[in-house]
Amino acid sequence: MTVTPPSAENLQRVYEQAAQAYNAGQWQTALEYVEIILATHPEHPEVLHLRGRIALALDEIAAAHHWIALALQVQPNPNFYNSLSVVQTRLREFSSAAESAQQGLTLARRMTPPPDISLLLYNLGRALQLDGEFEKALDHYRNLIAINPKHSEAHNNAGIILKDLGELESAMWHLNQAMALRPDNHEARFNFANTLLAAGRYEDAWPYYEFRGQSLKNGDGKLIVPPPPPLPQWQGQDVSVGKHSLLVFHEQGLGDTLQFARYLSMALARFAVVGFVCPRSLHRLLKQSFCTRWPNLLLFDKQPANLDDWDWYSLLMSLPMAFGTRIDNIPAALYLHADAQLAETWRARLARLGPPELARIGLVWAGGEYSGSVTDRKRSLAPEQIAPLLARPHACWVSLQQAANPAKQLSPEQRSKIADWMSEISDFADTAALIEHLDLVIAVDTSVAHLAAAMGKRVWLLNRHAGCWRWLRDRDDSPWYPSLRLFTQTRGGAWDEVLARVVGALEQERRSKNHPNPGTDHD
Repeated sequence: MTVTPPSAENLQRVYEQAAQAYNAGQWQTALEYVEIILATHPEHPEVLHLRGRIALALDEIAAAHHWIALALQVQPNPNFYNSLSVVQTRLREFSSAAESAQQGLTLARRMTPPPDISLLLYNLGRALQLDGEFEKALDHYRNLIAINPKHSEAHNNAGIILKDLGELESAMWHLNQAMALRPDNHEARFNFANTLLAAGRYEDAWPYYEFRGQSLKNGDGKLIVPPPPPLPQWQGQDVSVGKHSLLVFHEQGLGDTLQFARYLSMALARFAVVGFVCPRSLHRLLKQSFCTRWPNLLLFDKQPANLDDWDWYSLLMSLPMAFGTRIDNIPAALYLHADAQLAETWRARLARLGPPELARIGLVWAGGEYSGSVTDRKRSLAPEQIAPLLARPHACWVSLQQAANPAKQLSPEQRSKIADWMSEISDFADTAALIEHLDLVIAVDTSVAHLAAAMGKRVWLLNRHAGCWRWLRDRDDSPWYPSLRLFTQTRGGAWDEVLARVVGALEQERRSKNHPNPGTDHD
């Protein structure tokens, strides 16, 4: 494209052409126009801002930050601050994103007449929400809703926060508003499902939970539920028993897969063959738990290239809906097993840790490697926080923590108080073998807790306040796992009181073990 460098007279026209191309999604064309202007007007604030927005559209996040910051140096502008907040949120610099949005709001409120501040309020709330400042974020969403009651995304985000604060009825009201205002707001439908599930209203929740495919995203903003294959989805329809095949796909986290793998045996009662596409780290465990008993369960690393042999498909976490799961009919039988020979190799090593009367307790204090998400920050303990447990002399502690993240690794002093063989663990079959001869597993809400509980091991789960929907609310047991006991925060971040209760429960068990039958006094 050949364009004459703009004179003062036609600069506005070229800028309008750039903006028009940008609004049409023609990023490269918009970029060419913008660069022509900047060649002769390098400090034009609106053009610098547009250059940054183009970079953001092209997923060049660092460049977007550079150009928008330049625009603000030339001319403070509420719109520029809003764009900078969006970029900083993409960079996961949440506190900076909130500060930029607040600067934009302060500037906007000084202007006469004041401009529309809806975007600034929304992005301020979102940055605070992602930074874990839930009450502050909720205040800004409510301010936005007062200005614009029809803002579907504000209602959706307010609903998420209220659910996380444990206010389920208020959360449902906002999420219903979000769906009514924008019927295509699939994220609100999925969040409504999570709220219903947390309330134990499973039958109402499962249809809404089907919208997770358009909603669930990872830390990079990419959808994480696999796209459906070109097969009909099985949703519980009657099929000729023993004459059809079902291909099931794992989804979400490893803990989710371990929890819902219980439905595979139920599917095998309906279908002649069931295939399960799952992570390689689960293959050995599932093979020894299922395939040795049911040879018509096939495991795959990825979707089979030829789908001609498959009649139906299902996502793993759609099977509860297909089987009509309610609180009172959750299939809670034990279904995961350690390889006996592999487990036997750990028995002697565990025995050497101390006297036999000391409990062997497995410990997981943090989630997976990625620590930038709000969920991981809320569910994980810092290594120094588990000091009250490691200080107890009446137990042999065994690490079940995969802590590649340095922030989650124990100090040298702490490591001296816990046996750690995790460098020898290659997959979940190895982890199951180590767990087999433990007396108890104490874990945060992560995959190892699901593994141990599905094996029938006693599990004490350190649960964040208003935690995941699967643990319901206001109870210390779980219909999903008969051997699991919940120790839930009474308020967000209150791990000290959770650990105090755990230490108290451990001491009570020790005393009961030492004095099991006190008997009756006789004169």
